[in-house]
Amino acid sequence: MQRLELNWIGKGKRPRLEPRILLGDPDKSYHAVARYGETDQFDNALIYGDNLLALKALEFQYSGRIKCVFIDPPYNTGSAFAQYDDGLEHSIWLGLMRDRLEVIRNLLSDDGSLWISIDDNEAHYLKVICDELFGRANFVSNVVWQKKYTIANDAKWLSDNHDHILIYAKDKGQWRPNKMSRTEEMNARYRNPDKHPKGPWKATPLHAKSGSESNKNFSFTFRNGVVWSPPSGTFPRFSDDTLRRLDAGNEIWFGKDGTAAPSRKTFLAELSDEGTPCPTVWLHTDAGNNHEAREEVKSFNPTNPFDTPKPERLLQRIIHLATKPGDLVLDSFAGSGTTGAVAHKMGRRWIMVELGEHCHTHVIPRLKKVIDGTDRGGITDTANWQGGGGFRYYRLAPSLIVNDRWGNPVINPEYDSAQLAEALAKVEGFSYAPSEVHWWQHGHSSERDFIYVTTQNLSAEQLQALSDEVGSDQSLLVCCAAFHGVTAAKASERWPNLTLKKIPKMVLARCEWGHDDYSLKVANLPMAQVEKHPTAAGSAAPKSKKSGPASAGQGGLFGENE
Repeated sequence: MQRLELNWIGKGKRPRLEPRILLGDPDKSYHAVARYGETDQFDNALIYGDNLLALKALEFQYSGRIKCVFIDPPYNTGSAFAQYDDGLEHSIWLGLMRDRLEVIRNLLSDDGSLWISIDDNEAHYLKVICDELFGRANFVSNVVWQKKYTIANDAKWLSDNHDHILIYAKDKGQWRPNKMSRTEEMNARYRNPDKHPKGPWKATPLHAKSGSESNKNFSFTFRNGVVWSPPSGTFPRFSDDTLRRLDAGNEIWFGKDGTAAPSRKTFLAELSDEGTPCPTVWLHTDAGNNHEAREEVKSFNPTNPFDTPKPERLLQRIIHLATKPGDLVLDSFAGSGTTGAVAHKMGRRWIMVELGEHCHTHVIPRLKKVIDGTDRGGITDTANWQGGGGFRYYRLAPSLIVNDRWGNPVINPEYDSAQLAEALAKVEGFSYAPSEVHWWQHGHSSERDFIYVTTQNLSAEQLQALSDEVGSDQSLLVCCAAFHGVTAAKASERWPNLTLKKIPKMVLARCEWGHDDYSLKVANLPMAQVEKHPTAAGSAAPKSKKSGPASAGQGGLFGENE
């Protein structure tokens, strides 16, 4: 079967992302003054910087480790908000989303899932992109969430009351959502009109939509003489022996007067304690709404509430369905910080990436209140949240390679020796882990393969000494400013356990160095300004003069447990 794909202008262009390192800032990090319990989570991360670069920064360390990704990207509606100029040209938006989703897929665990909040404007195009990246077989559902409960009387066409939540599994064969708790309303549907000793029950059909063709002419006679066969096109749900047992136990219902089609009594007491599957229509009474979300944000920033927050009950449902306590949740469009706040209260670990100053004016104040236990809104009471835990704040490091005043590419002078070693280790695919024993071990790719980074010029004598110390049963990638006394070809013959590379030449062709902004926060293109210029005939000819889209930076991560 031919594979169908969505095409758009610029689809073939992909950025060559620099895998930046993350720089911690203890002054902006925060933790509780005391532990509240053994489940307190401290290894959470808030990253400040461009969110595509931040995702790339996470990729090496966290590939296959994220259990749930929730994103609430700019909807590309053409409406400008204070935090997001949400009006990208369609093809640009598609490309920017595709680039992020490709990295997100790599970050997800094999039993992980992706949840995307989006509206009608781009939802159906976005689904086709996700089908292409994740596979149509891994599409789980399109949830319809009632974000508003009032009717917009000034609506030109229909009153927009819902958003979509597209759900994809990394591998649908391995992923299963958790069940929802049974509600009192569900349990109230079970009654006991015949005083059965097993308690309340509900009548359920004896037939099913599918079954074995061998049961095509199935027939069963009950004790009261009623002969039953499944309706045309259906199959019996139970065997002869099971129906006989149910009949003997008075677990078949024939209606109040005994003349109705037989059905099974399904007893409330016998239902699984695991709960019930979640429906795909989420009413605002169950999953919150926009007004509720804005009130939650006002509780920690009353003077400048975020324009488009999501309610905590919505994220609570998603995180409940997709994760268990201790699992890792990622939101690379953190907004007002709802995902991290809810994940924290539910005992999950979290990573959030955010752009702009509201990372500091909205997200950090909100998280501090959650950690201090002073946030009494949202799901605090239902989660029995008392406070505790903490997070680390990170920002993206500047680009590793910059141009000097003569236009030559050089190592960024802002990098110290440790940051340089960490950055080159990441670019080369090594885990940065400086040894306390061996000065030449800055990182490793296996138990016997290491990397060493230095800005020195190494002589043949120094390389010989290094080779002797590494030994014949290990290998070392040596990144240095230069080496002399031997050619690269001769070096590989003389020291087979060493691989020599010069910096920065070794990485120049790898990435788009110095590109700091891949953000979705691009302002609407301005109207073309028409200027009149005289032509040879003396008439005026219009000439378009367009300025490029304005942009601003976006969202950064993770250390180990404290």
